[in-house]
Amino acid sequence: MSFRHHHLEQLPTLTNETAPAAALELFRYQAQHCQPYAAYLHALGCQPEQVQQLTDIPFLPIEFFKTQDVRTDAADWTPRETFLSSGTTRQSRSQHFVRDPQLYRQHAARIFEQYYGPLSGWTVLALLPSYLEQGNSSLVAMVEHFAQVSGQREPAFFLHDHAALVAALAQAKQDTSRKVLLLGVSYALLDFAAAYTGRPELQGLTVLETGGMKGRRREMIREELHAELQVAFGPAGIHSEYGMTELLGQAYSFGDGRFHAPPQLRVLLRDPSDPFSVSATRAAGAINVIDLANVDSCAFIETKDLARLHPDGSFEVLGRLDNSDVRGCNQMV
Repeated sequence: MSFRHHHLEQLPTLTNETAPAAALELFRYQAQHCQPYAAYLHALGCQPEQVQQLTDIPFLPIEFFKTQDVRTDAADWTPRETFLSSGTTRQSRSQHFVRDPQLYRQHAARIFEQYYGPLSGWTVLALLPSYLEQGNSSLVAMVEHFAQVSGQREPAFFLHDHAALVAALAQAKQDTSRKVLLLGVSYALLDFAAAYTGRPELQGLTVLETGGMKGRRREMIREELHAELQVAFGPAGIHSEYGMTELLGQAYSFGDGRFHAPPQLRVLLRDPSDPFSVSATRAAGAINVIDLANVDSCAFIETKDLARLHPDGSFEVLGRLDNSDVRGCNQMV
């Protein structure tokens, strides 16, 4: 059995206790077989065999997905799907090359069902206009798969057709054997809420925002966003999804702003002004992600997100880190 198949067979059965050993095993493999990551580690003078704990792993800056072919065992396979991040040109969009598209979809469905129960009990409706318009979105692929597994009669996507979405919500709510999930990028949910506040079709849903104003509205903190959405959708907490093009896994928040991740997805925090100061107990800092489903790309990613970590492993996303933040970010978080 190849390393890849051995690793992928482990994924569904990993626990918080066994995942660290699997992560170290994958690190040592990718340190040799993922060329951009290997070159990065070499430039740092890192000796992979001397890395004995997760906090000693150097994480690959997420920008590499914009400029490099981040693949493990790249000579052995050709991408069957390429996910692109949102952006205005291909040159400025991250690229995640996917060896097994069905693996991504099944993995995402497994994570969703771990927290929300079988997809067959849901009708999934989505407002993701910018992702649909730009194409090659992992989020669109995930929602499309969810709707297919669900077996729902309603279409999943509505682009800018709010009237059709209202009709679909009304139709979906008639089936009392199913719950209704309305998933959307933040600005699209706000636009929809502003146009239809007070309509009964918007009540009794599970609303899942995926973040992102995409330049369409002013940025706002999560509490402000959720408070505005609750005016239209009711007092129940607004759920959230944490994911990105460079990851194959997701974390979910169930209305309190605290994200929970499966064992295959681990968040560690680093000092925002020192990328190599990573701690398992740091209360606030910038996010490093271990995504063990990224066996064909790179599983160890240094993101630009800031977070607060709780003792139970859940985390709150506080905002974004950019070059202007670095000098004062320790004080901010």
